Amino acid sequence: MSTAETSRYVRLKVELVLDITDSGALTGAALDRIGRDAFMSDEERAHTESAVREDGAEALAYLVDPFDLVGEVPGVELAQASWSSEPVDFDPDAPDWDDDGDGDGDDGVVDDVDGDGGAGAKSLPESP
Repeated sequence: MSTAETSRYVRLKVELVLDITDSGALTGAALDRIGRDAFMSDEERAHTESAVREDGAEALAYLVDPFDLVGEVPGVELAQASWSSEPVDFDPDAPDWDDDGDGDGDDGVVDDVDGDGGAGAKSLPESP
């Protein structure tokens, strides 16, 4: 496919599993950011604060901003973003652990393909 035939838009999928090691710090950081949000109505602020206090995943979703991931990348502009978070049972050693949920066992992690202990490039199949 030539450059003229390809879209300039790219969907970047990132999935992370995070270990909340200090829920108090996480909740406090989210509540602090909510308190500084000048564009949030009082009703929305009360609802958001309540959700953040009840659920670490909600606090995390409030603190993570996709723009922060790509804001400094040269030559790109964020056109659209959506994200969510949810608690999950995590056991990477379990034979049925499949973090991307598609059942193919490919977790999308860049493997150490050259065996030197560092991250290597993962080969992708050629497109038709």
